[in-house]
Parts: sequence; C-alpha cells; structure tokens
Amino acid sequence: MPDDEDPKEAVPPAKDGVRSILPPITELKHWQRWRSRLFLERDNEGPKVGNDGVPSSLPPINKLKRWQWWCLVFLNIGSLLIGQGSAVLLLRFYYDQGGHSKWMATLAQNAGFPILFIPFILFPSIKEPSSESPKIVWLVSFGLGALIASDNLLYSVGLAYLSHSTYSLICATQLAFSAVFSFFMNSQRFTILIFNSIVVLSLSASLAAVSDNSTKRPGINRTKYSLGVVSTLAASVFYALLLSLTQLSFQKVIKKETFSVVFELQICTSIIASCLSIVGLFVSGEWRIMRVEIFSFHDGSLAYVMTLIWAAVAWQVCSVGVVGLIFVVSSLFANAISTFSLSLMPLAIAIAYDRTVSSTKTIAILMGLWGFWTYVYQYILDGPQVKNKPHHGKNSSSFPV
Repeated sequence: MPDDEDPKEAVPPAKDGVRSILPPITELKHWQRWRSRLFLERDNEGPKVGNDGVPSSLPPINKLKRWQWWCLVFLNIGSLLIGQGSAVLLLRFYYDQGGHSKWMATLAQNAGFPILFIPFILFPSIKEPSSESPKIVWLVSFGLGALIASDNLLYSVGLAYLSHSTYSLICATQLAFSAVFSFFMNSQRFTILIFNSIVVLSLSASLAAVSDNSTKRPGINRTKYSLGVVSTLAASVFYALLLSLTQLSFQKVIKKETFSVVFELQICTSIIASCLSIVGLFVSGEWRIMRVEIFSFHDGSLAYVMTLIWAAVAWQVCSVGVVGLIFVVSSLFANAISTFSLSLMPLAIAIAYDRTVSSTKTIAILMGLWGFWTYVYQYILDGPQVKNKPHHGKNSSSFPV
C-alpha cells in the first residue's frame, strides 16, 4: 500500500476486481449492525445487496429461522385483526353518522396506500426480477386491483343496507368459499385439524352475528335489504376468489422471495383500485352530494374527514396483513384469520362503545380462539415437513427449521 494512502479510506476490492461500494462491517452504525444480525446473518451468509447498493433488511422468506418465521406470521395476524376490526367499526360509524356514498366508502378502502411507501423505502429488498414479463405482471396487478375495487364496493353496499348482525353472518360464509377455491386453485392440503378449524371458525362467526341485538337499519326497505344481502354474499365469494388468485399470482407469475413483494403488490393493486373508485364516484354522480354529506355529518365535517382517513389507514394495515399471510402461509389461512376477526368483533364493539359482552358472545369468542389455535397447531405439528407456501413457484416448500 502506498504511504500516502489512508488505510481507513481504502476500499477492499470485490471478487470480480470491482471495488465494493458497501462499507466494512466495522464501520456500520450500531442500528445497522443490529438489523443485519437480526434479519440477515444465518450460517455465515453475508447480507444481500439491494437495488440501490444498500444491504437488504428483508431476506428471502426461505432463509428465515423458525422463530423469525413465526414472528412474521403473528405480525401479519396482528395487522389483519387490528386493521379489519378498526376499519369495519369506522365505516359503520360513517354510515351511522349520515354518510351515504358507497363509492366514497369504497375509495376509503383503497386510498391509504401512500403509507405503505414508508416501510417499502425503509426496508430495501434484493433485486429479484420476476420470471414473467413486466406486461404480464402489470396485467395481473390490474386484474387483482379491479377485483379488489369490485369486492370493496359490494362490501360497502352491504355495510350501508344491513345491520351488523346480518352483515357478519353472511361474511362468515367466506371461509367455506375459500376452502373450495384453495383446494382447486392452490392445491391446499386439508387435515383433520384444518377442517376442524374451518368449521369452528365459521360457527363462531355465525354465533357472534346471531347473538347481536342490532335491528334492521332505519330507512331501509325490502329492495335495499335484498340488495345488501346479495351484495354481501357476492363480496364473500369475490373475497375468497381474490385470496386464491393472489396466492396463485405469487406461485406462477411474481415468484419473488422477499417480503417486500407484499408491499409492491399492495401498492400497485391499491393504486388501480383507487383510480377505478374515483371513476365510479364521478360516473355515478355521487360526487355531487359530497359537500352536503360533509356538512350534514352528525359529528361535524372534521369528524367526517378523520373517519375516512383513519378508515383508509386501517384498511391498508388490514390488507398488508392479508397479503402477507398469503405470501408467508396460504390464502386459506389468511381467510381463516379474517373470519376469526368476525368472532372478535363483539369484543371490539364492547371496547369501542363501553358495552358488556354477553355470555353467548363470550362463547363465540372462545370458539374463535379454539379454531384459531387449532389451525396454528397444525403448523406446529408440521415442523420441518413439507407444506403449502405461496411464495415459491411450486405448490409446496420446506418449513423453516
């Protein structure tokens, strides 16, 4: 080394003779070292490099240790449960306080995607080109986004025209539809424990719904009520189909290994669904009543705006949890957790409105916990055995050891 060269500034050459643009591990800041140890280092493997030359903090899903995999699963479960419970309560509050626009409620379920850029930027991923052409990937994203917009519109109609009990009772059927779609489209493996979980969770959500004392919504005639029933039932079918199609997209089209693909897909589909919702808002003419709706909102215009903003944020938190569970586990498991959320709604309502939980609802919650842990216990028993995973190109992959 020449005498005039500062050894601290010397950059070690890479194996191919090109000088590395990454600093030595000793020069990394404390939080960078911790993040590298927690998420990246395994079996003496070095950190992978992201698109911008920054070490990726999101390793391939098949490189995770078992405890890391379970942490990721429960993080997505918490995201789905908190997001879905909060979003349903907020949209119910929107309609109860004088909201009428179905397209605005649909837009609120999609328009919160800008918050996803924060984790997407903070956690760079390694460069993973899809095995399919970008046109096919964008076509798949557009199809999923259009299906999401349609499904959210149907759910909005159901929330507007049905009582909470009727709405939840019909939504409980989505798990049965998901079982059918996942069996034929995703080659889902069924065991006694999984079958037991599906039955118990469906009964739990139904029991929580029929034990609700909510009556028919005021001002809703038989035609609107029938439209709400058909819309909610169709939304349940579409939702189950959407989850299976998302898993199929991970398996056959996207084929990426890092969790950042969840944010990529959610951002793309939300942008498409938001654009379609805005078009629907103007084509339907509902934009003309927006000014009246804002100022006639019972709790004031500020409450109107904040309700829709937080509903949008909650739906994105929920959607990331759903897509994350599809990516890490399966579409059926994601729908099982979504149905489990319906069983917990009486508890969420009791907390939000300072009410007591009846004995029947308590039984429904306990049944939901039973169904949930039965499904989780199946994966504990599987251990390192082969089971379904949507993030690989094949129908199964090895469980993290």
